[in-house]
Amino acid sequence: MDKNIITFKQNYTPVKLYRTFFFLCAVFFAFVLTIITYGQEVLTGGDIMRIKTCTETRISPDGAWIAYSVRQIRDVNDKAGADYSELYLVSVKTGVIKPYVTGKVNVSLIRWSPDGLRIGFIMRRGENTMGQVWTIPLNGGEAVQLTNSASSISDFQWAPSGKYIVYIAQTPESPQEKNLKEKEFNFIFYEENIKSRNLYLQNLDIINEINDAEQLSPGLNIWDFRFSDDGNYIIYSASEKNLIDQRYMFRSIYSLDLKSRTVKMVMKSPWKLGTYSLSPDNLHLAYCAGLDSTDQAVSQLYVLTLPAGVVTNLTLPEFRGHVEWVAWLDNQNIVYQSAEGVWSTLRTVHLQGKNRQLLLNAEKSGINFSNTNFNATLKKFAMIGSTPQIPGDVFCWEVGKNMRRMTNINPWLEMKQLGVQSLVKYKARDGWDIEGILIQPVRYEQGTKYPLIVYVHGGPESHFSNSWLSNYENPGQVFAAQGYFVFYPNYRASTGYGIKFSMAGYHDPAGSEFDDIADGIDYLVRQGFVDAGRVGLAGGSYGGYAAAWFGTYYTKYVKAVHMFVGISDLISKRSTTDIPWEDLYVHMGKKLEDSWEFNLQRSPVYWAQQSQTAFLICGGTNDTRVHPGQSLELYRRLKMNHHPAVRYIQYPGEAHGNSKQTSKIDFLYRQIEWFNWYVKDARSIAGPMPPLDISQLYGLENTQ
Repeated sequence: MDKNIITFKQNYTPVKLYRTFFFLCAVFFAFVLTIITYGQEVLTGGDIMRIKTCTETRISPDGAWIAYSVRQIRDVNDKAGADYSELYLVSVKTGVIKPYVTGKVNVSLIRWSPDGLRIGFIMRRGENTMGQVWTIPLNGGEAVQLTNSASSISDFQWAPSGKYIVYIAQTPESPQEKNLKEKEFNFIFYEENIKSRNLYLQNLDIINEINDAEQLSPGLNIWDFRFSDDGNYIIYSASEKNLIDQRYMFRSIYSLDLKSRTVKMVMKSPWKLGTYSLSPDNLHLAYCAGLDSTDQAVSQLYVLTLPAGVVTNLTLPEFRGHVEWVAWLDNQNIVYQSAEGVWSTLRTVHLQGKNRQLLLNAEKSGINFSNTNFNATLKKFAMIGSTPQIPGDVFCWEVGKNMRRMTNINPWLEMKQLGVQSLVKYKARDGWDIEGILIQPVRYEQGTKYPLIVYVHGGPESHFSNSWLSNYENPGQVFAAQGYFVFYPNYRASTGYGIKFSMAGYHDPAGSEFDDIADGIDYLVRQGFVDAGRVGLAGGSYGGYAAAWFGTYYTKYVKAVHMFVGISDLISKRSTTDIPWEDLYVHMGKKLEDSWEFNLQRSPVYWAQQSQTAFLICGGTNDTRVHPGQSLELYRRLKMNHHPAVRYIQYPGEAHGNSKQTSKIDFLYRQIEWFNWYVKDARSIAGPMPPLDISQLYGLENTQ
């Protein structure tokens, strides 16, 4: 007998033999898993374009069904246009899913009738038609059009009685205006002759072919509204003009008595205003809003006692988060949702500020949630849930139980190998604690240095949650599949971390907020897994401002940037944006006349001559938020300084972000090609740029 075998038997007890056996099994299965993993497909740009996302949920009054919409980017070979959005129902009890309105449609604003027998929604049917309110029976059948508005409807609600609906639509063109337009006397009177958004009441007993709705709100521009539970009142927010700047900063709340048609102001503008809700007994108004005129985002929870007008702030002292949504559970208790760091939370509190309870914490469940709503008995909640592996699915939650996933909209994603996503924390140069989300390369190997892509969120009143983060703008998992680390920093001025943190960027654009991003890059480089010579950075809007800043002022940090609808010149931006008052009150703090030099030195164009970074600049031709001139100014300054690697792509008809699939597809692949060329492959900016024609990547059908 072999001596080695004898020695093996003599030196190992049965326990040791079992341990050795299980160890060898573990090694074997790890080996097999490695083979399977390396054979698993990774996420591609084409996958990003076919991801479907739940965008809205509404639970039925009896809690038996959840109606939801699913958004899908159009196929590249479809007619250019906005995403499709379909309507589905899922049974809370059985999980059975029923398609209701599907195909090449765009369904939005789902609303159950009070008796739960019908589902209302807004939809356009046919080319060049107006968005109208439609309804479909719960038990199936054809959708029926309820309105015939002369302009598209932007919001609607069922009256508690179910006998009529109220909707918001813009004042239509007069016959004279149509006549002048047809003869091309359609001049633009800038910020004059603005059409207001009005409230209309539509009875549901008879639907005529002509618009027979009654206008309820002459004189003000209506942004949104709510019925009182008894149906006697409508509470709405309004401003003087239909300007986005007034929506942000100058909305007041009014009450409309539906019997007498009298209107009363409930509360003068609370600065930035979020959701609001009247208590069932009509004695209190709960709302979320900014702390004061300088608060850049909705952050606080308030209760207004009626009719005394006494306001109480129910936000926790030194709350390290931002309140985002509020509703009443009963006459005494409020439910509200907050963002706390990279997680969402749901709490209740008594209107006097006592008995505060944490109901749901995404950090514990691992599922971030949004679009929260509940049924008439207050026992079941519907919401959209997202994780690093789930872009957005329907979830149901009952108090005291775990969240239940009701849909799996993208089952094919489970077959894709994704980069591990985790929370990172680091110290800024002045000692502040900063968080971010980091995705590691799909096939990460310790000891290897990888290229890095940094994505900067816009706003800056926004933040990244620890949920699914990849889309056409920020395809993080696509870059992880190609061997990159991907970093999403929540720099100072981000929401979700309390007032002190979000206000740190006040009157300090491109200051500590962008220093935090540079410090984050330094931190990752120090960890030993990021190649400092292969870093790229991208962002849109305020994130585009960061891209421009890093490509000029902080050029030593980045090999390439992608600036999307970004800011390059604060002086001209402040005079061309459609939100000048919001910009002044919550960001800049001083008029331009009092800060010319400061604004100049915080503008990327001021530093353009020193850029050693490859610049890809993109934006829409119809952007009113950040005028296309911002992109053109930086492009021209770079070119006039003989920059060898700058390219500017304009997307016709697009505004502050791309809506058409054609623009999204080009944007996605152009960014991937740009970063692979200059960051991954580390090509010199003095050499040739990537190919201009990338149409072979679009996936177009061969028409030859």
